[in-house]
Amino acid sequence: MFGLNYLFPWGYLLQGIALIHAIRRRADTYWYFIILMGGLIGAVAYIVIEMVPDLGLARNALSGMGRKSRIRQVEAAILDNPSAANYEELGDLLFEEGQFAESRSAYDKSIQTRNDSIHAIYRRGRCAIELREFEKATPDLEHVIQTDQKYDSWRAAGLLAHAYANTGHPEEAEEWFVVATRLSTTSETFFNYACFLKTQNRKKEAMEWAQKIVNKQRTMPRYLKRLELPWVRKASALVKELTST
Repeated sequence: MFGLNYLFPWGYLLQGIALIHAIRRRADTYWYFIILMGGLIGAVAYIVIEMVPDLGLARNALSGMGRKSRIRQVEAAILDNPSAANYEELGDLLFEEGQFAESRSAYDKSIQTRNDSIHAIYRRGRCAIELREFEKATPDLEHVIQTDQKYDSWRAAGLLAHAYANTGHPEEAEEWFVVATRLSTTSETFFNYACFLKTQNRKKEAMEWAQKIVNKQRTMPRYLKRLELPWVRKASALVKELTST
């Protein structure tokens, strides 16, 4: 297959690009053989199957630049019109930027003006979770659950369980983790449940729930595998920790 590179000299360039990407993304071992032994065809196969989907990540980076511009626009609009809707939009934008303290402050101002927005209350609770201020997250998440138990595809229930687990309410945490894990396959909920079970000295169950996150990778499309990778790494580390104790 290397012979094709003599006919198409830029094949070596494509191989180099593919190898650099594979090393940075920690690709599966077989891809290195395909790229090196397959020459031009192997490099093209890798680029089409592995690199092209990553263009979506590049789009996310560009959208992040657009968010920063929009944040400035909304902040300027608030000077003239400090409405609940403007503050809620600012909270959403800051949340997506990972500025959780600033996002929560914006949601606070939105809710003070209009307290019937479940979205704003839920997002404020999530900000508190991200800031590890579980006591503050609990009432917001309880309000959301009382309004709609299956809110955000049962993620709200899983986060409420997580908040209970971190505020000394194990019975309530168990109750809502059971509900959330029965009706949702979110890795975040599975991992939080596994961590809770670990604190309850239920190590075998904790390992089983962490392993479920790792096992899900087998049937996922590639783009989802990339999104799930942080949770898989956390779950794998937890399984390793539980195995060694």
